[in-house]
Parts: sequence; structure tokens; C-alpha cells
Amino acid sequence: MRRRNRRARSLRVALFLLAIIACPSPSRFPLWGQEPRSESKPEEKREELPLTPTETIEFVTDEGTWMSLDVSPDGQTIVFDLLGDLYVLPITGGEAKRIFGGMSFESQPRFSPDGKRIVFLSDRSGAENVWVANADGSDPRPVTKGRHQMFASPTWTPDGRYIVVSRSTDPIGTFSLWMYHIEGGTGVQIGPPDPPLPEPDSQEPARPRQNKLGAVVSPDGRYLYYSVRTGAFTYNAMFPLWQIVRFDRETGETTTLTNAQGSAMRPVLSPDGKRLVYATRYETGTGLRIRDLETGEERWLIYPVTRDDQESRATRDTMPGYAFLPDGRALIVPIEGKIWRVDVETGQRTLIPFTAKVEAEIGPRAYFQYRVEDSPMVRARLIRWPTLSPDGRRLAFTAFNRIWIMEWPSGTPRRLTNASVGEFMPTWSPDGRYIAYVTWTPQGGHIFRAAVDGGSPPEPLTRRPAYYSSPVYSPDGSKIVFISGPTRQHLYAELRERASGPRPDLLSEGAHAAEITGIPPRIGLDLRWIPAEGGGSRLIGPTQGGISPHFAREPDRIYMTTSRGLVSLRLDGRDRRTHFRVRGSAPGPFPPDAEEIRLSPDGERAFVSLQNKLYLIPVPKAGGETITIAITPNGPSAVPVKRLSLEGGDYLNWTADGKAITWSWGARFYRQDLSAEKPDMTDVVVEVPRARPTGTIVLSGARLITMKGDEVIERGDIVITGNRIVAIGPKGRVPIPAGARVLDVTGKTIIPGFVDVHAHMWPPRGVHQTQVWQYLANLAYGVTTTRDPQSSTTDVFAYADLVEAGEILGPRIFSTGPGVFSRSGLDDLDATRALLKRYKEAYQTNTLKQYVAGDRIVRQWVVMACRELGITPTTEGALDMKLDLTQMADGFSGQEHALPIQPLYKDVIEFVARTKTFYTPTILVAYGAPFTENYYFTSHDVHGDRKLRRFIPHEVLDTMVRRRRQWFLAEEYGHTGIARACAAIVRAGGRVCLGSHGQLQGLGAHWELWSIASGGMSPHEALKVATIFGAEAIGLQQDLGSLEVGKLADLLVLDRNPLVDLRHTVSIRYVMKNGFLFDGDTLDQLWPVPKKLERQYWWEDDPPPATTNK
Repeated sequence: MRRRNRRARSLRVALFLLAIIACPSPSRFPLWGQEPRSESKPEEKREELPLTPTETIEFVTDEGTWMSLDVSPDGQTIVFDLLGDLYVLPITGGEAKRIFGGMSFESQPRFSPDGKRIVFLSDRSGAENVWVANADGSDPRPVTKGRHQMFASPTWTPDGRYIVVSRSTDPIGTFSLWMYHIEGGTGVQIGPPDPPLPEPDSQEPARPRQNKLGAVVSPDGRYLYYSVRTGAFTYNAMFPLWQIVRFDRETGETTTLTNAQGSAMRPVLSPDGKRLVYATRYETGTGLRIRDLETGEERWLIYPVTRDDQESRATRDTMPGYAFLPDGRALIVPIEGKIWRVDVETGQRTLIPFTAKVEAEIGPRAYFQYRVEDSPMVRARLIRWPTLSPDGRRLAFTAFNRIWIMEWPSGTPRRLTNASVGEFMPTWSPDGRYIAYVTWTPQGGHIFRAAVDGGSPPEPLTRRPAYYSSPVYSPDGSKIVFISGPTRQHLYAELRERASGPRPDLLSEGAHAAEITGIPPRIGLDLRWIPAEGGGSRLIGPTQGGISPHFAREPDRIYMTTSRGLVSLRLDGRDRRTHFRVRGSAPGPFPPDAEEIRLSPDGERAFVSLQNKLYLIPVPKAGGETITIAITPNGPSAVPVKRLSLEGGDYLNWTADGKAITWSWGARFYRQDLSAEKPDMTDVVVEVPRARPTGTIVLSGARLITMKGDEVIERGDIVITGNRIVAIGPKGRVPIPAGARVLDVTGKTIIPGFVDVHAHMWPPRGVHQTQVWQYLANLAYGVTTTRDPQSSTTDVFAYADLVEAGEILGPRIFSTGPGVFSRSGLDDLDATRALLKRYKEAYQTNTLKQYVAGDRIVRQWVVMACRELGITPTTEGALDMKLDLTQMADGFSGQEHALPIQPLYKDVIEFVARTKTFYTPTILVAYGAPFTENYYFTSHDVHGDRKLRRFIPHEVLDTMVRRRRQWFLAEEYGHTGIARACAAIVRAGGRVCLGSHGQLQGLGAHWELWSIASGGMSPHEALKVATIFGAEAIGLQQDLGSLEVGKLADLLVLDRNPLVDLRHTVSIRYVMKNGFLFDGDTLDQLWPVPKKLERQYWWEDDPPPATTNK
């Protein structure tokens, strides 16, 4: 994602030559690049934040989190930021006066050299830019304009004519240094340009980019000092990361000044330019050191100060701003949430007391309550791979892992076969007599065909079990082309047919990926063919990441969509060609590629899915060169483009005659004639019975921690009829229905089932498993409800339907579906509404994850559309405190991942609580510190845990535990610091939730809970985090999260009391989910009908012991 367009690079070279000639001499900077200037045109309409605030949060605070400050040149005034507002304060302290407020987020103010103005960052235009205003806050105006950019740490040149600032145009990328004249202009890059990065599918290694922050200019104007590191950020960081460099404005030479082992960050120069102060990590704290620039001698100035932010993205720099007094004898430094005067010679600090009245404007909260669907039947939310028969009269598709067929458009779906194996990806023979499809069992899959008239049983076409996918008949009906791979890989890994694409999460590929998906895939897949009547397969060639194989005009050439565009090759594997590429527009260096391209049967047109919209384009033929067709909101395209569906769709296809196109949208099927303006639509209804128990069971005599407030019933009874609690209370006071089964659980403790609201559990996509180890592990460890915030694909909805139908055992599966990203096509509010309508109506999900979707104006479009549609949105924290706070202000109900700054003080604690944000810190993958999962992996015998070995395949478990990459001292972990803030938020009336992130399925939820409690929460408070708070976060508290009459029967029976020791949460004797009772160690069903858990494919996969003949 972090790549620049090579064409733009050549343009910058030309502009570089122009800049040398045209740049006024006072800047004295070697000029390496300049933003392209457009032709003169009328001034664009000024964009503003579209969301209207509806509430003001008011409180008074005498402490602040990450306050960046500066001192006026006369030494009389301090300016600082607090919760996105700017304040001024007398140097002696007192009541701070707010000079910038409102809903916009202002930060990092700096006085001009003459003290008459301030420079600061603001998103008041809808996107972050550099602004200047008078020192009293009057007459604000932008210095920079535009969108899709971030800034950090603006500062002035000594002549007051230019502003130097760090700038990034990548949503999650490095910062470079730029210089802007205060009167305008597009700016000039300082120093050499960033090295261009190769295209996403290129084999060329990426050249590292430098990240430059915190620039200051020497008093004589010649030198620039700043901090630099390689790359944007690093998880589980190893120090040092940052060092201070000096840049010569006249020669362009760069010199590294420090070699600090705790990094060297955020330099500040003394007024005479002779001394430099910088921050560095020492053990677990951060201190300031001072250096004599003439001799290089250094000493400690003060320790500790505010903890640095070098372990996250440092979007407001690695340290909050601090400043020298004009006489150079002292610094003004934010420490421990206060403002202090630090003597330069002695390091003695003196408090500058302040109070600030916070008046934080926030938008309406997008939060709704829902009910758990509990009707007798489960209706399929998705029809997968729908395809019309050649005569257009029948529709075949997959639902509930079976092939169905119906008369189109108004028939009733029926099963194509009576087989009990998984059936996927139907394809019609050209004569319409057969449907070929792939199957799956733990022993492997096959390709079958079935006669449509049902006159004969399905017949296997392949000879050996394997992973099979995407079968398609050749136009003459003689062959079936398909994708294949090894059975074992699909069991233990995730066979991804698409080789590359946008990363679905900030978390990089690595050891932890095995914990979420299984063994990371490292093999390619093959494209093969068999005779239509069956037989041995022949290799065509590797897919090279290609998906959706299909034919067009030539019967011997197969086409696929790749990240490079539409690719084809002959069936003999020769003559691989890339025909054309379809790209959209989005922030970042490379525009997104089409997700799918389908050629028409005559090869003249293409049906395209791009950025969640559907298009029809003609196919130009221009020789052997690959043509790039750009489809942008308002820009021109190389060919005529017909927009077909603003809401997008899945499973693109053509009718056999090429006169119409088809797609699906959840369980709706669309067909549109090429000459028509609107499609025909059919709601496809497939239902199966919901798994629900019958009868009544009483759990008698246990301690009941109900989560109804602070209620604890020391000896009580719970009566469950069907799948709901019908009575609860002290033993002896609850009527026991006649005929009920009574289970004596005296001496045990019953709590509600865990609600994990950030649970990534990614079983294989496409061809689905018959049982999912991630689901089993979570249920066995007491997680009865999960919400996956960002599932990457829509497969999760089909898996959830299987769980509800009892076809797969697991917790309740809720999900946001795929995250909404900056590349999702959110061109305006209407496009945002259209995309989110797909989530609400097609996928029927009530929750959504906005994932760094763009500038603040875009994020506000998302929350506005969510409110209109009744969707409760959550967000990606993205190691960016500024982003996090603005999302809370805008009304997003959830905050996923830890706030990267610690400790948090009253301002942020109150803000999180009063915005009613559900904060899910996912401490196992902590932001701003090493992953806490490593702490538990090194202190818990994971490999020897027999229960884990039952539910997590041995081979997968070994990838997690046998050779982990890093080790840290226990004190280096950040979970206690994050947890202290969690405790403070809860006690301020806020909500913190459990989110294990899927880092160790099942047991990881307990690790996360224990980590959240490590900051001072009581066990009872922590149990609320794991239960009722999570149910509230996803709007399901009417049915889940506590032990109350009328709620669904999801609960845990523990052998030991977690109120005495929270680590007793793993002493699970029984798990009840939806009224079904299971043994906690085995998941054997105990009620209503005893039933052993079926043998799992990984139980007998260890190598057999060697035998010796005697």
C-alpha cells in the first residue's frame, strides 16, 4: 500500500528543476519535490464537516493526556491542546482559556517567531490540514488544502515565512518533511524524495522509507533537526527505533547525531541554538537528555516524563510538544498529565497549575438495540455461486453447504442431491443436462456431476480426493476446468485463491496469523482440467493468484481475474496474457484493482466488480500491451462505462447467450438484460430448522453471579426450559416444574457465557469446513457469543447460519462482515449509504467496522449512514489517538484496540466514558507495547495443555508455541498500564469489553480478561466486562450477557469461584449455549440428549510410533 506512482516521480524531477529557478532565496532549502500544480481554475467549494453536534460534554480538569504545548516569544503565555481544542494559559498558571473549540480537532499549536500568530493542525475542512490564526484564535485560515493527507508537528522557520511540517499521503504510512509558505502554494518536499515502491504484485523488493517527525529549525536558519526511523511502525518493537539527525539547508547533507539505545525523539533547541534536548526510553520510562551541540557531551535533564509513543504510529509525534523559555534557563514540559517548569541546570521541576473547562461537542451516537433471531427456522442469508441454466429457466446455487435448484424466477428451491457431504460451486453443462460441483469432507473433496432431472445418482468425476474449486465447463462441453490444491492444506491452513490484495488488518502476516486462520498458506494452487465424463486430470498451469476461471469465445483459452487484471492462458498452459486492468481511486500510492472481471461469451464486454460497485465496459483490443481502464467518480475513462449497481454484488456471471448479466446480493438474485436500465430481482428463500432443545433442566445449588447489577446469589437455582431461562433465585424459593431434570451443582459457580466482541475466527473461505476448530475451542472455553469485527469476506454469514442450524458446533457467530476501508469506494455520502445498505439488507448484519475509511469527512459519512440504517458501528483504533478521539466524538459506538498512549488522564477517561464508547482494548495484541499474548505464551504451558490439544490441531498449535520470535522482560509489557485506564473508565461509568482478537482461540479470551483486570478492576467488574458489557456493545443485552428470566440460556458452570481468584474462570465444568449443555473438557453434549462430540480429523494426525521387528 505504501507506494508512489512512477509517473509522478518523473513529473517531480521536472518540477525540481523549476523549483531551483523559481524558489525565493530566503527558504534556503534544497528542493527535492513539489506537488503538481493544476491549471488555473475557480476556487473549489470549501468542504466542511457534515455532522452536526448534538451534545456538549462539560467538565473541569486539572490534567490532560498528551498535551502538546509551546511558549510565546515573550515568555508570558503557554498554548496547548486538550481533547482536540486549543487553550492559552498564563506562564504562572491558572484557568486556561479556550481559543479553539467546536467539533473539529485542533492540535500541536506553535507560536510564530514574532508571537502574533500560531500554526496548528485542524480537520475543520473535513480533512486534516495546516492552519494559522492570530495568537488569540481569531482569523483562522488554511495554509494547506486538499484531502487524503496527514500532518504532524508543524514549526516555523526563524523568518516566520515558512512552516515546516511532517506530511503523509498514505493512510498508514511514513511521514516526510515539507515546507509551506504561509501565503499559500502546494509546498516543497525537504530532502530526497521517498523511494518508489513496487506494485503490489511485483516481485521487486520494497525499498525502505524513512519516517521523519518533530522538525525544528536552528536560530540562524541553516540547520534542521528532526527524528528519523525506518518504516511507519513496528509491532513488538525492538529498540532503538528513532535517532536525531541534522539536515544542512544549504548543502543538503544529513548527519546522524545520536545513537541512543532507547531511541532519540522529539528534539528541541535552546533559543541560542547551542543545546539540544531530546527524549529517550530508559527501562520502562521516558526521560529528557540535554546535549551540548559544540562538544557532543550529554547528561540527563529529567526522568521520568511523559511516556513516549514510539511503539505505535506516533501520529502526534513520539512525544508531546514542549518548549524552552525565551531565556533558555528552563523548559515547559507536560509530565504526568500536568504542566511543569524544568530548570535546565538542576532538572528541578516546578508545577504550573492549571484548570481547563472542557466543552467537547459530539455528534449523535450511532447505537441501537436488537434481539437475537430465535424463530423456528433459519433462513439462509447468502445464496452462493448462483448460476442460471443455459435456457435461463432454472437457478442453481449453494446454501447451507448444499446445492439447490429452483425454477426461475418464482420456483421453490429443492435439493439437487441427497448427499450429506458439503456441496459447492455449481456449474451447468452447456446442454443443461448436468450440474457439476465440488464436494468437501475432512477426507478431501471431489468434483461430481448430477443429472438435473434426478434420474440418476450423482457421479464422481475425479479419481483422487483433493481440494477442488471453481469448476467450469468448456463451451463445447468436453472438459471441466477447475482449481485444485492439497487436502491437508485446506484442513490446516487457508488456501487463498487470490494471491494479493489489500491487507485486511493492520496486523501483519506472521506467527499470530496461525492463531486466527490456521497455518499461513505458502503454496500456490493449480489450474487443471478433466474430461466432462470424468477421468484423470491434466495440469494447465499455476493460477498465480487467479480466481473465477471462465471461458469466452475461444474454447481452448481460460480467463481469470488477478491483481494484475484479466489474465488468460491456453489449456495447454502456454501463451499466458494479461489483457487489461480495471482500477479505481483511493488514498495511497496505488489505486485499487477490480475484485472480479468476467468476460462476456463473445469476449466483447466485461462485467466488473470494483470498489463495491458493478460496471459494464467494452473490451478494447489494442495489441499486446496491457490496457489500464480507470473508473473514478468524476474522472474520464478510456472506454464507456455503464454503472449497473451502486450497491455492488457478489458472484458475477453472464447468461449463456451473453444477452444478460447476473449477480447476487445476500439471498437476492439479480438478472439484467444488457438493454435494460434496471435488473429483475428474486428473493431466494431457503430455510432449515433452527437447533433448539426441548424439555426443562434445573441447575441447582450453585453460586449465581447474575450480572444483574452486583447481584450474587450464594446458593441458587436456575430453571431452563427450551433455550431460555424461565426462573432464577435462591434455592428453595424457585418452583421446580414437574418432570424437570435436576442437575446438582452445589459448591460450583455459575456465570453468564462470555461475550467476545473482537473475535477473529477465520475458517477456510469458499469451500467450507464441516467443523471449525476455532469455533470448538472458543465454545469449550466458555465463549458463547462472538462478534468478528472485520471478517475480510462474507463467508462468516454462511458459517453463522450453519451454527444456528446445528450443522456446525460453535458459539453464536455475529460479524460486521468485511471492514469498510479507504479503498471501499466511499466517494460521497450517497455512495456510502449504498454500500452500507448492502450490509444491512443483504448481509443482515446490525454491526459494522469502519477501518481508517478516509478523511474525517468520510468517517462522518459512515456514521451518518449507519444511523439512517440502524447499524451500530465500531472502529479500528489504528495506533492513532487522534483518530480514536475523533471517532468517539463523531458517534461511533465502539473503539477496537488499545488507545496507544499510556497512562490516560482525567480528560480522556471522562471523554471515553461520557461518549458512551464501548472500549475493547484487545490487550493480547496491545498497541503501544509488546503483545501481551507473548507474556502468557512464556508463562503458561500451552503446548502441554490437554484441553487445548483436543480443540486446536497439534500442527497448528506447534506453529504458535514451539518457536516464538521474541521474548521480553515481564515489566516491558503494557497490559497493566492499559488496564489501569480500563478500570478508570469503568468507574467513571464507561464500558470496557472483552476482545481476544483470536490470538489463542478459547483460552485467549481468559488471558484477555485477566489482562484487563491487571490494572485494579475487581473480579466482579472484570466479569461484567466479559459478559454484560459485551452484550451491550453489540446491542443484544435483551437476550444475552446476564442470568435473568427471559434471556437465552448461555452460561458457564465453574468448579471454583472467580470472585476469589479471577483465574478460576478456566475451571469450566459445563458450558451451556442456547440451552444445550456440554461437558467443558470434551464438548460431549449432556442435555437434552447425551451425544459424544464426533471425532475430529486432527485427533489422530500425529505420526505413529515406530515399530521394530524382532
